[in-house]
Amino acid sequence: MTSQPTDDAWSQLRLRYRLGATTADAYHGIGFSVVVQDVVIGSALVDYVAAIRSRPLVVVVLAPRADVVAQREAKRSKIAYGDGFNSIVELDRALRHETPSIGWWLDNSDQEPIETVDEIIEQGLDLGSVD
Repeated sequence: MTSQPTDDAWSQLRLRYRLGATTADAYHGIGFSVVVQDVVIGSALVDYVAAIRSRPLVVVVLAPRADVVAQREAKRSKIAYGDGFNSIVELDRALRHETPSIGWWLDNSDQEPIETVDEIIEQGLDLGSVD
């Protein structure tokens, strides 16, 4: 995906979301607890949540501050944000202003990964539950 995605790029992204939802339902249907991790920004989050039929459904949106994302990105060996900090800021703006407030939005800016996992385990079912 780029800041100006083509129609093909949108089609591939929607397919990825559909396949994620279908896969989650398939695993849940045979008794597994399922965790799906993806980047879903904007109104696509509503469609993704609606596509997952299995319940209970918990949605947790990790929403660290843009400056923290930039710091974390600088420490990674691969580059997820090709245009540097400006695209992180744009992504953050889209997350916070264009994405519906579904589930639990967790600012994990000041947490280590294990702290985020622990908090999700402790509070996710209550705070992120989606009907």
